[in-house]
Amino acid sequence: MHCNGMSPESSHADGFQVLVWNDLAGGDGDYCAILVAFNSILQMVLYAPFAIFYINIVKSPNSGSEDITVSYSVVAQSVAVFLGISAPVPPSNLVNPIGIPLAAAAATRLILLRIMGEDRYQRRFIKYISPLSLIGLIFTIIILFASQGRNVVNQIILVLRVSAPLICYFAIIFLSTLLVCRRLHFEYRFASVQSFTAASNNFELAIAVAIATFGANSNQALAATVGPLIEVPVLLGLVYLMRVLRKKWKWGKEGEGTKGPVAGV
Repeated sequence: MHCNGMSPESSHADGFQVLVWNDLAGGDGDYCAILVAFNSILQMVLYAPFAIFYINIVKSPNSGSEDITVSYSVVAQSVAVFLGISAPVPPSNLVNPIGIPLAAAAATRLILLRIMGEDRYQRRFIKYISPLSLIGLIFTIIILFASQGRNVVNQIILVLRVSAPLICYFAIIFLSTLLVCRRLHFEYRFASVQSFTAASNNFELAIAVAIATFGANSNQALAATVGPLIEVPVLLGLVYLMRVLRKKWKWGKEGEGTKGPVAGV
């Protein structure tokens, strides 16, 4: 049953976490922002089809999930609310065609640019609001763990079964991407962005979809919650690994690539 909870989680990368990990590792902030924006567009369009494909079509014979059916419209609505315009669904089912974060960001930028101007907007608003993004991430993680804390303790075997493939996934995807970038003679700051983008997962959206589809107390929701429990310490460890490799391989310069959306965090 818990395998279905991992499917939404493995379909996409978490944009903000990529920015944070990349910034801590000293990658290129501007290049990372471009990849995050492009990846977000892909998520809006492809998330629901991939979720249906992995959950409804790709099933293990011994998974015991033959009786599980996932509604395309439910998944698409969750994506629409949390990210933005999703893959096409019937108009009567699309309760939020724009997306709360996307709409809030667009409205904030358009309104404040008119009121404050470009220079004051960058120097005053962006400078002081940037640290709130990291605080928001930490707050989100605390709330997610608190909501599933009892289930994590009571179903520790399930947690361990989900943790093992996730750890392998993060390590294999990150290191293979890093080695390919190294062989292709990428600069360190670009290789860092590519590696963290490949390995990161959007666990907030995965949990939202799992809860909307299977319920808050389901094994699928628990499996999705385990994602950040594993992802945060593993990718934080990979940040330190990148710093060590940069010095060992004399790959790039200290302090390069620190400009970008979260450079001030």
